[in-house]
Amino acid sequence: MSSLVIVESPTKAKTIASYLGDDFIVRSSFGHIRDLPKSKLGIDVEHDFEPKYVIPTKARKNVTALREDAKGADRIILATDGDREGEAIAWHLVEALDLDPKTVERIVFHEITESAIKEALDHPHKIDQKLVDAQQARRVLDRLVGYLISPVLWKRYWRGLSAGRVQSVVVRLIVDREREIEAFNPQEYWSISAIFEKFATDLVARDGKEIEKQSITTAKEAEEIIADLKGAEYKVSSVSREETSRTPHAPFTTATLQQVASKRLHYSSKQTMMFAQQLYEAGRITYMRTDSVNLSEQSLAQVGSFIKSEFGEKYYHHRKFKTKSKSAQEAHEAIRPTNPKNTPEAMASSLSSQQAKLYELIWRRFVASQMTDAKFDATAIDIKASKYGFRATGSVLTFDGWLKVFPSAFEDVRLPLVKGGQILELQELKSEQHFTKPPARFNEASLIKILEKEGIGRPSTYAAIISTVQTRGYVEKDRSRAFHPTDTGRTVHDFMMANFPRIVDIQFTAKMEDELDEIARGEREWIPTIREFYTPLAVEVAEKSVDALAKKESEEEKTDKICDLCGAPMIVKRGRFGKFIACSKFPECKNILKEKKDKEPPKLIGRSCPQDAGDLVERHGRFGIFIACSNFPKCKYTEKIKKAEEVAAEPTEEEKPLAENLSGDTIKGI
Repeated sequence: MSSLVIVESPTKAKTIASYLGDDFIVRSSFGHIRDLPKSKLGIDVEHDFEPKYVIPTKARKNVTALREDAKGADRIILATDGDREGEAIAWHLVEALDLDPKTVERIVFHEITESAIKEALDHPHKIDQKLVDAQQARRVLDRLVGYLISPVLWKRYWRGLSAGRVQSVVVRLIVDREREIEAFNPQEYWSISAIFEKFATDLVARDGKEIEKQSITTAKEAEEIIADLKGAEYKVSSVSREETSRTPHAPFTTATLQQVASKRLHYSSKQTMMFAQQLYEAGRITYMRTDSVNLSEQSLAQVGSFIKSEFGEKYYHHRKFKTKSKSAQEAHEAIRPTNPKNTPEAMASSLSSQQAKLYELIWRRFVASQMTDAKFDATAIDIKASKYGFRATGSVLTFDGWLKVFPSAFEDVRLPLVKGGQILELQELKSEQHFTKPPARFNEASLIKILEKEGIGRPSTYAAIISTVQTRGYVEKDRSRAFHPTDTGRTVHDFMMANFPRIVDIQFTAKMEDELDEIARGEREWIPTIREFYTPLAVEVAEKSVDALAKKESEEEKTDKICDLCGAPMIVKRGRFGKFIACSKFPECKNILKEKKDKEPPKLIGRSCPQDAGDLVERHGRFGIFIACSNFPKCKYTEKIKKAEEVAAEPTEEEKPLAENLSGDTIKGI
């Protein structure tokens, strides 16, 4: 008797096969084996939005092979990932391979370990159609937005632009933040501090009332306070000491892993999910697409034993964390190592450097979550001077607890021993000018945080969303890894806000995600949900399509040039790379006027080439100015120029082979 197990990836298949006997054949679907066609909408909007799935060309050979494997198997087991997408892949396998859904077995596990696989095989079930419907609804929604709105964008601007249901909201967040920064007006404020022999204090009160930060707004006001304090006595009014503690964070979810990996490792969300996927498929960590902080009893017992043996009883504290997200699936687990005994040091030799760094982050966060609080001695000194109050605060780590495993940023601030009523000798009283700063641009960590907070998309989609808006040229990263909208991004955002405000509305997008969750829980039908969304969208698209073309034509810039192919007037158009001149009869005539730049002749230097007696000239290349023979490419003589001025111009097509033939010695000298 033979059993066929089908998973998504070859790596996952290899890991699972290592745990099963010869009676099992493990094959990979290589991801999705069916999808909507790229060349058309692929959704029958007249008949309950039925998707018209096709098998992509690249998947056909594998589908044929899987069909043959299925024919000879006595038992067919679908072991795709345990989320909506994995459930949908299992359903597509049944459809594409002509399998009997009554006999096909579905198994789910959250870690690829021998015990988890065998446990799942002992408890197979059927495909969860509710999860399939939720994934299908998401796919249909995204296709309707992309394939209906994008052509309207083309009519208004240029081909190649695209609109996305969630991506457009992400672009909106980034554009709105950039415009908020551009409109920001810095406000002046002042701080005042009193400095004593071993510590500094900040002004915090006046006339017994707290002074709010940024409330001293002028130099005159600051000077008046300094004048009031002239000759004042500085007396310690109170000293308070207490023990404080810091509790460890919950183990990682998909969103928190992406945020922390961005901050600590400078990984993009796409990189984080790629390395996490590799670790999961190799059996090193549990499933990496999760919004739950739940931990299995088995994992809690394992980590508890590990902490006691490695660090001692005083470092262990059993904890259970509660998920804040109402849509979290508590049957899932947080991201954790499959075995805490597999320390980062023990795993380093079997992982790539990138995988090892991410594994260490996951391992440390998980182990730290079950350790005792870090303890601090916190001190506050309050000082009275005339009608003003100053304060100094400090803290000192007294027990590291979970910080032993997961170091976090903190600095001991030790204050001197002083007593209430003690008179202090002032060393310096100073005021300092400040200006308020605009809100920070989003980076990957802060963008993911706001997406999760607002309920835009789901953690498993964040990496793809952020990658897409960059690939489409709507958003760019600067050297500090902060996001900036491009001109194209602003154009698309403004168009969407003016014409399809519902699509880029944050609350509306979050509501759609909630409805998808309701479909997954069986609380809502997917077809009526799609119809409710599509009906007003179809009307909007029809109206805006006509308006877009009219606005584009009204804004076209005329020129005095005539098309040399059809005789029609040439006009100025806008494209992805800026303005260009093209025939007004497009698309019937696709003539484009290419700008011709006058090329300056090479500068003669008054010497002859020692190889063929030709004139030597100065040329500009990627490495700066150099001297070459004017008879290039027949003569490839070059020589260096000492102290040549560096230039940024790239070599022309004529100069490229010349620069490539420079000798090593010549390159060093130019």
